[in-house]
Amino acid sequence: MNKAVKLDYRQSNAADSLLPEPSVLSSVGWKNLHLEVFQQPKFEIAEHQHTMHVIAYAPISANFPRDSTGQRWLDGKLYHETRQQGAIAIIPAEISHRCNWNTSVEFMVLAIEPALLQQLGEDLIAGARIELLPQCMNISDTLIQGIFSALKAELELSKLGGNLLIDSLQTTLAIHLLRNYCVSKPKFSTYSHGLSPATLQQVKQYIHEHLHHNLQLGELSAIAQLSPYYFLRLFKQCMGITPHQYILQCRLEKAKYLLKNSELNIAEIAVQTGFSDQSHLTKCCKRRFGVTPKQILQG
Repeated sequence: MNKAVKLDYRQSNAADSLLPEPSVLSSVGWKNLHLEVFQQPKFEIAEHQHTMHVIAYAPISANFPRDSTGQRWLDGKLYHETRQQGAIAIIPAEISHRCNWNTSVEFMVLAIEPALLQQLGEDLIAGARIELLPQCMNISDTLIQGIFSALKAELELSKLGGNLLIDSLQTTLAIHLLRNYCVSKPKFSTYSHGLSPATLQQVKQYIHEHLHHNLQLGELSAIAQLSPYYFLRLFKQCMGITPHQYILQCRLEKAKYLLKNSELNIAEIAVQTGFSDQSHLTKCCKRRFGVTPKQILQG
């Protein structure tokens, strides 16, 4: 019996040996997540196993055919699929998988570290094994569609969100998978009072003092002594926006203040307020204020 091919998206160009064409877009350096965008001719992929959990997504796109059929084998079971735009398939780590497509197609693959689900699930599913259910490509999931779109935009728009956005999306995705596609369903605690005013103030002060750093969801949740999931949920409950949105808002307000009240140039202000460069600041500034940093500086 031949040893199953292992497909590990932690490695560069992991799927090249199994697919006719390489990916057209690929993430680099994201913690716990990896995104690939493929455009392929009609093909059949050989049987393999993933080392990470994988979600395959048929995007709502002009590049995805409206009528596409094919077959998928998950853990030895055959499924005949009529693939619609927006549909997803879930391939848990270490199970056998292969599929074919009857037409040229664009699709996306998102690989998730099993350790991420294990870490979050330990607090939510006491004593139970974290096990995802295989899912053929015959359902749509609005939240997962949104996460794919946000992650793809993050790649295309050159780090407009940064690591905090990726952290927030991966935590949301992991909880969603545990809640909806897991053998054992998690029991979520309720925090009726949200974050205490003292804890919220401590987190906000830390953010303001470290705006020039690449802030991570994990370090903010550690200050609040909560898991990333509960911190994300309770911060939004208190503030009405996510930590990522709040940090971007703070960065823009500080940049606006410095543009009006300091002798620093735009590039220096971008660095001091946590933007990757002057272009990044300009894009965010135009989106938020409707004007460029130069126009604020001259106003």
